[in-house]
Amino acid sequence: MKRITVLGSTGSIGTQTLDVVSMHPDQFVVEALAGGANIKLLAEQAQLYKPKKVSVGTKQLAEEIRPLLSSDIELHWGNEGLVELAANTEADMVVTAVMGSVGLHSTLAAIEAGKQIGLANKETLVTAGHLVTERARAKGVPLLPIDSEHSAVFQCLNGERMKDVAHITLTASGGSFRDLTREQLREVTVEDALKHPNWSMGAKITIDSATMVNKGLEVIEAHWLFGLDYEHIHVLLHPESIIHSYVEFQDTSIVAQLGNPDMRVPIQYALTYPERMKSPVKPLSLAEVGAIHFREMDFDRFPCLRLAFECGKIGGTAPTAFNAANEIAVARFLRGEIPFLHIEAIIEHVLEQHVNIANPDLSAIEACDHETRSIAARL
Repeated sequence: MKRITVLGSTGSIGTQTLDVVSMHPDQFVVEALAGGANIKLLAEQAQLYKPKKVSVGTKQLAEEIRPLLSSDIELHWGNEGLVELAANTEADMVVTAVMGSVGLHSTLAAIEAGKQIGLANKETLVTAGHLVTERARAKGVPLLPIDSEHSAVFQCLNGERMKDVAHITLTASGGSFRDLTREQLREVTVEDALKHPNWSMGAKITIDSATMVNKGLEVIEAHWLFGLDYEHIHVLLHPESIIHSYVEFQDTSIVAQLGNPDMRVPIQYALTYPERMKSPVKPLSLAEVGAIHFREMDFDRFPCLRLAFECGKIGGTAPTAFNAANEIAVARFLRGEIPFLHIEAIIEHVLEQHVNIANPDLSAIEACDHETRSIAARL
């Protein structure tokens, strides 16, 4: 029985992680669950999976959920609660599925405690990749990717030597507006943006998919996960999301990972690695699909992806500023404060002002994150 803690259990990745647990009740025990503000769902999860510890976003939410939980469940809240659940349980593995840079401290705490990491929080490696990968190596802790693209590359590299890799290619669906012109983007609404054609995801990541920020974060994450220079990381538009990513080797051979778009597949692979277990996901029939399509990435059409590559190459606090500006801009768009195209305008304006710190420690990263959010909120 593998004991797991799920941070972000009420979000899209968290709920699908628990779906996988339910499929294999003889394989997993849930040690702890951390949610944000959805205390109704979190209480239902606690009743079903019977964790020893639960954490919520704030002390007020903790007071609201307490009557809904069994008396023997230890209750925590805030960032301290995330750290407590990440480090101080009997879990073998911590799935970090919280949204945003809030996942950094808890991931570092889990690494220090020697927990295996199921990584679904892009911002952890985007904002502090050098710190996280260094500590993971020092502690001998594997970082098992849950994002479908990174899971695909991880699977394609099994048994291969990194020196034989020519480059990796992350595929991108293009999001809700992939077929719209720049002019048409001026009129799109929040409701339009949230209609992703292929995947069922949370609001923030769905908007990030439409701006291509999500793919930019994945590029930076891939740099740290696989130790590749940015010149060896490519992005290709693939509307069907059948090929999740692929690796080209020095001899021009290409190894790709294919499947129907369902996040439970990469989640289960991370939970069961190196084993593969039966999945209820519908098998892929290439005959039914008939044809799949690809387009070169247009960096003029998707400037946020260009900015992500630039920030990744600069390094230091530039990726932190990119991520923080985007988080604030997306939140403002979802609240109806700004139009869609202002997301990228805010990011670009923040980066023009940013004074980079080349090798930041954790306090410098946090200061950059805080300052950037303040600037982005005022623009």
